[in-house]
Amino acid sequence: MDVVALVAQLLVVIAAIFMGTRTSGIGLGVWGLVGVAVLVFGFRVAPGNAPVDAVFIVITVITAASVMQAAGGIDWMVSVAAKVITRRPKSVVFLAPAMSFLFTVGAGTGNIFYPLLPVIYDVSYQQRIRPERALSVSAVASQVGILCSPVSAATASMIVLIGPEGVDLGQLLLIMWPASIVGLGLAALVMLKHGKELDDDPEFQRRVAEHLVKPPVEVASTKELPKTAVRSASIFLIGVGVIVLFGLFEGLRPVVGTDDAGEPIRVSVTIIIEVIMGVIAALIFVTCKVKAPDVPKQSTFPAGIVGAIALFGIAWLANTFVAANQELIVSGLGALVSGSSAFWGALLFALALAAVAMLTTSQSSATNAIVPIGLAIGLPAPLIAGLWPSAMGMYILPANGSQVATVAFDQTGSTKMGRFVFDHSFQLPNLVYMGAAIIVGVLLSFVVL
Repeated sequence: MDVVALVAQLLVVIAAIFMGTRTSGIGLGVWGLVGVAVLVFGFRVAPGNAPVDAVFIVITVITAASVMQAAGGIDWMVSVAAKVITRRPKSVVFLAPAMSFLFTVGAGTGNIFYPLLPVIYDVSYQQRIRPERALSVSAVASQVGILCSPVSAATASMIVLIGPEGVDLGQLLLIMWPASIVGLGLAALVMLKHGKELDDDPEFQRRVAEHLVKPPVEVASTKELPKTAVRSASIFLIGVGVIVLFGLFEGLRPVVGTDDAGEPIRVSVTIIIEVIMGVIAALIFVTCKVKAPDVPKQSTFPAGIVGAIALFGIAWLANTFVAANQELIVSGLGALVSGSSAFWGALLFALALAAVAMLTTSQSSATNAIVPIGLAIGLPAPLIAGLWPSAMGMYILPANGSQVATVAFDQTGSTKMGRFVFDHSFQLPNLVYMGAAIIVGVLLSFVVL
């Protein structure tokens, strides 16, 4: 009977994710809440822990980033990236992903990638380099940066889950950064000569003949930026650096009491992120004279709030399902991670994380849904950290907004969504990244932790 209930509840979770994916955006959170309602009122299941910490981190980070954007900080960051890329145009396949990755890490959101798109396309097109090569890897890198950012929603979710198991922010980043750099480097190398040259591409030639290829658009580097742009970006990035220091060095965190054993209780990194992001927003408000009504008008703000709602609904649904069935999950799947079955347990975890990320197009949602199950069946937290790159399964289907935008910006037609769904331009670099990063991440999990 318990197994029947588990299967029925799992179908509710899958149905909620499916409906949320069809609705997209805020719909993912709404349908997640519908799933919680079905489990609570229909199956009489106790509600799981709501992902309050992760949501609060998203809200505070988005607030700070939006205040920075209102002061021109994001435009300045994009202009810096544009200058770096245009100075070495022949290396655009490597430089563009690097800049996309670094700026996402700094901002904590992949939204900063969108202003870089015309820069990457323009440089590639002017150099007669197939734009797909740089654009596809850069799109992947922009989402990988979320997994490596100390202020992203996905990282917040991960730390909340594995922090109590002994893996702190600094250790997670020490695994994810090298793994991601290796993975993205190999992906760029694979894409270096991928596809036909523009002069040999029939689709490009057709577009030229039909006058469908327009001149490159104006990029951020040519825009006049406000004087507060550099100041606001500097404040934000310094704040991110401070958060990283607190994450790396536990001794820097304030002691707020002692436990029963007399050991000091320090402020968690979760609280530190929320507080410092609030301080950053306040400093930018004061020093850059940002008007409060302008902040919600920034593109970063609504996208972040939508993400927070989506995270809240789907993560609460996952927590409720796992809490209600934890004993059965542990007893049923625990054998997979014991002795010789540990490999298969890790493999199934990685596949499940990739599959949920694919369905939800969200690393945060997949992390909140699958990581608790991985912990419940006995996978070590360090190993879970090493397997986290599999959350890039979100790019297996061409359903993410960054993929759609990237294809739209490529006027040459070299970057494609795919005729058969899975054969899109992002598949190869993403799979190369996932494979390499998982291998490096797992190896590092035994070294770092």
